[in-house]
Amino acid sequence: MKCRVKWLDHMSFVGESDSGHSVVMDGAPEAGGRDLGVRPMEMLLLGLGGCTAFDVVSILHKSRQQIADCEVIIEAERAAEIPRVFTKIHVHFIVSGKALDPGKVGKAVTLSADKYCSASKMLEQAAEITHDFEIVNL
Repeated sequence: MKCRVKWLDHMSFVGESDSGHSVVMDGAPEAGGRDLGVRPMEMLLLGLGGCTAFDVVSILHKSRQQIADCEVIIEAERAAEIPRVFTKIHVHFIVSGKALDPGKVGKAVTLSADKYCSASKMLEQAAEITHDFEIVNL
């Protein structure tokens, strides 16, 4: 896997993935940015959310759960001092579908957190990561 990050101007950068996709990142205005894109540290949380959502949806499909939607809400705290690493991250899943089995949803969340999500396994080296879920039956 390979990616490239190129400086545009001011504090704006474009990230290009090996798969051919691009994303704009920018700093906060107080740091010289112009608020044109997601902050790099936000990008880390988005990566975590995408990685774990991918796992949970895949596991639930394999366990024949009739899911209609999966949303992941992530809240994080950062250290006060530089480097301002994440110290706490909470991952909340909202899974919607028909007749969803809470045991299977919980197992999918746990399997992602404990075994499959590469982003989660890396970030847990620096931050306490907690997970929970809610089910919306349609």
